[in-house]
Amino acid sequence: MTDRKTHHRKGAAAPVPHSVHTGLIFFILALGAFAIGTAEFAAMSLVPMISVGMHVSVPQAGHAIEAYAAGVCVGAPLIAMLGARQSRKYLLIGMMLLYVLGNGLTALAPNYVCLLLCRFISGLPHGAYFGTAGIVASSLVSEKRRTQAVARVVLGLTVATIGGVPMANGLGLVVGWRWAFVLIAGLALCTMVLIAWFVPTDPPRPHASAMTEIRALRNRQVWLTLGIGVVGFGGIFCVYTYLASILQEVTRAPAYMTPVMLAVFGVGMTVGTMACAWAADRKMMPTIGGTLLVNAAALAGFPGSVHSVWGMMPIVFMIGCGGGLGTVIQSRLLSVAVDAQALAAALNQSAFNMANAIGPWLGGMAISFGLGWESVGWVGACLAMGGFMMWLLTLSDIRAAARRQAGG
Repeated sequence: MTDRKTHHRKGAAAPVPHSVHTGLIFFILALGAFAIGTAEFAAMSLVPMISVGMHVSVPQAGHAIEAYAAGVCVGAPLIAMLGARQSRKYLLIGMMLLYVLGNGLTALAPNYVCLLLCRFISGLPHGAYFGTAGIVASSLVSEKRRTQAVARVVLGLTVATIGGVPMANGLGLVVGWRWAFVLIAGLALCTMVLIAWFVPTDPPRPHASAMTEIRALRNRQVWLTLGIGVVGFGGIFCVYTYLASILQEVTRAPAYMTPVMLAVFGVGMTVGTMACAWAADRKMMPTIGGTLLVNAAALAGFPGSVHSVWGMMPIVFMIGCGGGLGTVIQSRLLSVAVDAQALAAALNQSAFNMANAIGPWLGGMAISFGLGWESVGWVGACLAMGGFMMWLLTLSDIRAAARRQAGG
């Protein structure tokens, strides 16, 4: 079977024993993504509850999202570089342990400042986990199926938006927001144990180094691709962060509709992830550009839909589909950063969490300036179109490089 083959590329994982089916490894890696996805997206949906519990405004409570994103931006490249020589299995175990501690402490945070600090700690392993898990997954399949392999890991995150986030949100409504983070810590603990038990141990890489990874990042295409993620993905987070508040303040929907709408977003993200992965393994750049345009259109349609739950559902579904961009960007980075896959994949998560910080921040500014809750849709559409402009610049750079090569 193809899944049982190990393709020995630079930095590939150790051969998988026949006793351990690659499908099980994909499941375990996806479970870690499920825990991380639940933590990241559930925190956005818990903002109104955190606001009440910590006696701060909704925009102030939203800073917990930004603190987590800052942790991702710091931790992703730092862990990738410091762990360049280490076994990827033990890196994954260590990152899950840190995730257990960060979310467990979040549940116990006695005040607002401690909450921000704990969210920052929780974010540290996020990016490096996805980067490392994506490399392990892609090493188990042929190169032409690499995007779909990465998607199978990211699928854990998208499933989290369907099941994990509504479950955490519902738990928060019933017994308090702190228990949602207890649930997340428990999921991370289970992942850590399963990785230790089932994932084969790959040897350390003594010839790898932080400097090797950094030197490989001189490629302009790496930074242009990251720029697409930073700008283009911010629109999704801009709307998603305030979705629960919009349902309460504008739509006047009953409380039980919040988990339902979050699940609709999650279904869209799952569909988008698999569809974009399939398309990208055939035509990478057109998939990225097309996804950004469709997402911009959906975000532009959001303000007109906020007064009806049923009108919002298809729009929120389409906005969720735009989440498929993340898998495609990561797969492209693995292609253009051959000698710095770990750092590039980790920086991808930093890029998307910069978007996670920028989107809510700009959306919060629009709300604070009195433009209304629904204005986050227009802000999001502008960000998606900004990502499309970055895509055009990337495409232009590719064509210019091809002309230089043909002329030289």
